[in-house]
Amino acid sequence: MTTVGTSQAGPTPSSPPGPGDAPPAAPDPRERLRRAAAHYGPVLAMYGALKLVGFAVFMYLLDSAGDFREKNPRFGGGAHTWDVLGSWDGWWYQQIALHGYDPALEPIPGATGLITLKGNSAAFFPLYPALMRMVSEVTGLGPYGAGMTVSVVFSFVAALGIYAVTARLGGRRAGLVAVGLWAVWPGSGAEWAVYSESLYTALAAWACYAVMTRRWLTAGVLTFTAGLARPTAVTLVAALAVAGLLAVWRREEGLKRPLIAVLIAPLGVAGYLGWVGYRMGDWGGYNKLQDGAWAHKFDFGRHSLDVLTSVPVGHTDYLFAMPMEDMIGVVVVLLVPVLTVLLMRLRPPVVLVVYTVLSYLMVMATQQYFGNVSRYLLPLFPLFVPLSLAMRRLKWPSLAAVLGTAAVASGSYAGYVLFELGVP
Repeated sequence: MTTVGTSQAGPTPSSPPGPGDAPPAAPDPRERLRRAAAHYGPVLAMYGALKLVGFAVFMYLLDSAGDFREKNPRFGGGAHTWDVLGSWDGWWYQQIALHGYDPALEPIPGATGLITLKGNSAAFFPLYPALMRMVSEVTGLGPYGAGMTVSVVFSFVAALGIYAVTARLGGRRAGLVAVGLWAVWPGSGAEWAVYSESLYTALAAWACYAVMTRRWLTAGVLTFTAGLARPTAVTLVAALAVAGLLAVWRREEGLKRPLIAVLIAPLGVAGYLGWVGYRMGDWGGYNKLQDGAWAHKFDFGRHSLDVLTSVPVGHTDYLFAMPMEDMIGVVVVLLVPVLTVLLMRLRPPVVLVVYTVLSYLMVMATQQYFGNVSRYLLPLFPLFVPLSLAMRRLKWPSLAAVLGTAAVASGSYAGYVLFELGVP
């Protein structure tokens, strides 16, 4: 069984200063900035270049097809190509940023099918729209511009976090490859859109890195914050709890800091769900809203199994069928277990394994638009680790050809298919 590690020798330590020697001077701020730019600049450049290629192809495909011009601005349409990026869930986030919340369970008169409740903004967690509103008030941008700003900035923060985690396990080159994979992964079209994926992935990546480096209080605060971004943060909470309790049991750490982190971590997601339940007068209100207004519910994987047994034989008689998007979803869903096994063979920190496995199971056990799994599984950045360790052996021209080709293709499979041929 192989173990990961940087296996890079550090510089030879210098002799300790003598009694009469002056203490070493602190680095000049400009020197620190230069070093940071030299170290992290390639990371940001790698992500930005690949993302710009995919984004440009996405915009070109939108314009050349022109279908968005005939669609409702709320549902994949708009006057300009970029308006599509603020539709679907993006429309809801903009409404929250403008008007806030009014949680309620409102029945649709006479409705008896899957959808029996009116959509309500309480289904969307508050951190992302709160940041949108703050950016809007500071910059004067409207909700769309503020949402795009938050998403793009945090997509780079996520890239740095993914680099930090992967480089710690496999070295700098592997970290750069992982950042490239984040830019071209299925579902990555949501990274530069009015969606919360970039924000959540940034928080999750840095929370895992904090656990890996034993910064328990930082990990607890980041996980708490992630719980205000997406409900799937419960998997991150569980991963931190397992890692913290395991560290205490093995006596790798003191008792206080890991346990404080474990106690802090769930308060974000629990606090928001509790507030929604209180405002609705029903402690299960959030789940009832997801079920009644969006037909999203925990079904032990029945819907996922239905899709996985229908798409391969060309059938589309399942719920929410969208053939092109669903085909990509099937490929991603089947790829995840393979990458998870390869990840586990590397014996990575337990926080990465628990986070990955639970996130995957949570998505698969939920009834939803199946094609969306490429977006829902986008935050599973630990899956990049085994691929990155394999791809780091490629020379830079070969690596540029592989990731560059994927970036061009991502404009379709990660952008156009998600927003125009499916429901993101």
